[in-house]
Amino acid sequence: MKLSEIHKKKKSVLSFEVFPPKKDEELKSIDKTLEILCELNPDFISVTFGAGGSANHNKTIELAKKIKNEYHVEPVVHLTCLCYDRAQIDAFSRELSSEGLENILALRGDRNPNVPEKEDFAHASDLISYLKTKGDFCIAGACYPECHPDSAGRVEEMRHLRKKVEAGAQVLLSQLFFDNDFFYRFEEDCRIAGIDIPIEPGIMPVINASQIKRMVTLCGASLPARFEKIIHKYETNREALFDAGMSYALSQIIDLLAHDVDGIHLYTMNNPVVARKICEGIRHII
Repeated sequence: MKLSEIHKKKKSVLSFEVFPPKKDEELKSIDKTLEILCELNPDFISVTFGAGGSANHNKTIELAKKIKNEYHVEPVVHLTCLCYDRAQIDAFSRELSSEGLENILALRGDRNPNVPEKEDFAHASDLISYLKTKGDFCIAGACYPECHPDSAGRVEEMRHLRKKVEAGAQVLLSQLFFDNDFFYRFEEDCRIAGIDIPIEPGIMPVINASQIKRMVTLCGASLPARFEKIIHKYETNREALFDAGMSYALSQIIDLLAHDVDGIHLYTMNNPVVARKICEGIRHII
């Protein structure tokens, strides 16, 4: 089922993100996480995409097929474009179509000095418009409540986001954030800008201090003062920080659902313990 159809049927959609294990033999180990995630009957599970080489997207497809055929949950396949040309995207599109995988999260992808960039696709909007000519796909796009790290500001951010929607994006999945007010302001800006497709906020439970620092550096998300106090208080106590991080993520999710957002997209980090804690915490709410 296409994401656009899922969102038409439900007000608050629940979805998860997983990533393909680096080693082939580890693909089997992800079953533990998937079994726990699927207990909550997610509407879809997205599978991340590693840049640089066919082996990476082969693993993405294999995991997406497992989710669809063994767990009977709709997969969404991430696809980056910065380091791929049209011929490579064509081949990838044909493979997705042949496997019955009809949902794609179209991304530019992060720049990597070790992987040469191609010239065919400079932006995610370029990939979205191209994919719309390659099959009957439902295309999702990424959005950034605190602006993309490369963006000059909120006006430019909205301009680029409108281009994604005009190119054919039918659903938006947000980058992680730790202050719900950023998302509410962003959602209002989108509606004012005429962006009226579903927007799912992305939440990542942060369970260790080094992870927090890495995520903030990578995606540009800011830390609210109350969250910084939690980190400072418990950063030397691993178990306490885990509990505090999970509680914080749950409080975000509950508040978002109370505000009738279009859904929750949870970044699981393939961690079955995190998955179970979140599922137990929102089982009766979702």
